[in-house]
Amino acid sequence: MYSVKLNNNCDFPVLGINTYATKQGEAEQLVKDAIDIGYRHFDTAMIYRNEKEVGAGIKAKIAEGVVKREDIFLTTKLWSTYHRREKVVETCKKSLSELGLEYIDLYLIHTPIAYKEGDDLFPKDSNGKIQTIDVDYVDTWKGMEECVKLGLVKNIGLSNFNSQQIERVLQAATIKPVVNQVECHPYLNQSKLIAFCKERGIVITAYSPLGSPNAIAKQTTPAPLQDPKLLQLAKKYNKSVAQIILRYLIQHGTVPIPKSSNRKRLQENFDIFDFEISKEDKAAIDALNINIRICDPSGKDDKNYPFNIEY
Repeated sequence: MYSVKLNNNCDFPVLGINTYATKQGEAEQLVKDAIDIGYRHFDTAMIYRNEKEVGAGIKAKIAEGVVKREDIFLTTKLWSTYHRREKVVETCKKSLSELGLEYIDLYLIHTPIAYKEGDDLFPKDSNGKIQTIDVDYVDTWKGMEECVKLGLVKNIGLSNFNSQQIERVLQAATIKPVVNQVECHPYLNQSKLIAFCKERGIVITAYSPLGSPNAIAKQTTPAPLQDPKLLQLAKKYNKSVAQIILRYLIQHGTVPIPKSSNRKRLQENFDIFDFEISKEDKAAIDALNINIRICDPSGKDDKNYPFNIEY
């Protein structure tokens, strides 16, 4: 499995599996199938409510002798109702317990927005508006650093953070974030954010790389998989549109994490290392960017809402 080096010299596999929106009971089999195909990078989160299944899939393949724990790169995320510094370590331990593993490879702050604490993971007021609280994500970051110092996690990073927020974390950090995980596909290619992060030694993980056709996307959302230019390139390279997009995103400098529970598609998405998109064709895909966002975190009125600036 090809990998890139993170800023602490850790290997980060360049293609992963996102387990978001898996049906109950589906994630364990998905992980097992993916490991058999050759995937070594898996992405989950507390809010996906499938950490137990993802961990079970990994452990089953370790028990079979197919992989060792150190072959697998596993990401999970701190949810927004646990942003207070004192809550971070205990929440991380909760994820570890669910996963049934001894350590997490990468732990991310899921969004910079802090939600009201409590049992409700999406706390809303009487008008159905998400309830946020004033917790500085820089303090949350200090809790993330404690997770590394305690040996609970190997790497820490961010998700859905904009350039200004990343800069604030970097100014205060004693352990640098290695990754910023953001939505990224041909219609939102994140060129400026990628360049900004690259200058600071931060890798972009691309979620919803295919435009989330079966998860978040609405029927009215423009679909990259149907794009005429991408269909044309798929024909030219004798590949599927999904393979063209994933190959493009790797050449674009990101680590894409597509989601699929279909074994045939898992295999197809993995078969992208035997060709390269030409400079001209990559430029043609760059030109498809329309800055359209499919996934938008709740809390638009919060001061830490990340998408009010260009990148």
